[in-house]
Amino acid sequence: MSLLKKLKIKTKNQALYEEALTHTSYANEHNVPSYERLEFLGDAVLQLVITEYLFKKEKTDEGILTKLRAQFVCENALYIYGKKIGIDKYIKLGRGESEMGSMASKAIIADITEAFLGALFLDKGYDATKKFICQTIVPIIETEGEQFLVDYKTKLQEAMQTEKRSLEYVLLSEKGPAHHRQYEIAVCIGGIQYGVGTGSSKKEAEQNAAQAALEKSVSK
Repeated sequence: MSLLKKLKIKTKNQALYEEALTHTSYANEHNVPSYERLEFLGDAVLQLVITEYLFKKEKTDEGILTKLRAQFVCENALYIYGKKIGIDKYIKLGRGESEMGSMASKAIIADITEAFLGALFLDKGYDATKKFICQTIVPIIETEGEQFLVDYKTKLQEAMQTEKRSLEYVLLSEKGPAHHRQYEIAVCIGGIQYGVGTGSSKKEAEQNAAQAALEKSVSK
C-alpha cells in the first residue's frame, strides 16, 4: 500500500490497514469489514498518548488539561491530522458517498484517522504507535495547535453583540452507537440558518457550526 510506504510502515498485515481505510458505505457494497471497530480502538490509544504528552508538558491543573486534551482529539483536530498525514487520499468510499463528494467530509477523515491508529496499534503495539503519534501528530499540535483552541461560539457571540437578532443552536440529527454518537447542529441567527457543524459531542458540533457561521461573515 502506497500510504504505508509513504509513512515508512512495514507490515505483514496490510489487510488491517485496508480495513481502517474502508468507510461503511464501501464495506456495505463489497461485504467487507469497515473502519468502525478500529476507530473505537484508535480513539483510546490517541487519548492516552495525548494525555501523557500534556501531563508532561503542561504544568497546570486537571481541569485545564482536560480541556486541552478535548481540543487536540476533537473532530476538527483529527481532520487536520488526517489531511497532513495524507490519509484522506486513501479512503475507500461507496459509490453513493463518492458521488456526494464525501471525501471532503471532516467526520469521515477524522474517524478514519483514528481507525488507522487503531490498526497501527494492533499491528505494531503501543510503543510503536506512540512513536508514530509523537513524530507525526505532536509536531502539528506544537506548530498549529493554537487554531484548535479557538472558542468559535464566544467569537460568534461577540460578533453579534451589536446586532439585535437572536442566536440559537438547533440539533438537526443524532446518530451512531452509544460509544460514538455523532451530532449535527445548526446555528440560527434571527431564525435563519448560517452554519452547520458535526461532532462527537453537542459542544463540538456547536463549535463547528459557529466556525461555519463566522466564515460566512454573519455580521454583513
